Amino acid sequence: QVQLVESGGGLVQAGGSLRLSCAASGRTFSSYNMGWFRQAPGKEREFVAAISWSGGSTSYADSVKGRFTISRVNAKNTVYLQMNSLKPEDTAVYYCAAELARGKYGYWGQGTQVTVSS
Repeated sequence: QVQLVESGGGLVQAGGSLRLSCAASGRTFSSYNMGWFRQAPGKEREFVAAISWSGGSTSYADSVKGRFTISRVNAKNTVYLQMNSLKPEDTAVYYCAAELARGKYGYWGQGTQVTVSS
């Protein structure tokens, strides 16, 4: 079992930056691929970025490619999402999750709100 807690959200102007953190409890964190997702009001939750258990492989949604960077420090049981050049359409609640099986995520955190003003 892994428990995830996101932090680092807030209000930022368009063009600004934020770094989200996802802190995990549990000794098995380093064995999981991890992902960031987001859900805007009235929309379905969507994939943002993912990182392999070792950190050696990453993937991104086209909408954030080149602006967001996912990383992890297994010694700190933490996954990060560096978000640059933020746009109003990035406004959402951001969640991290562990990949329990190929393409299936679980152990969702409570989320952190990101609001980008124009």
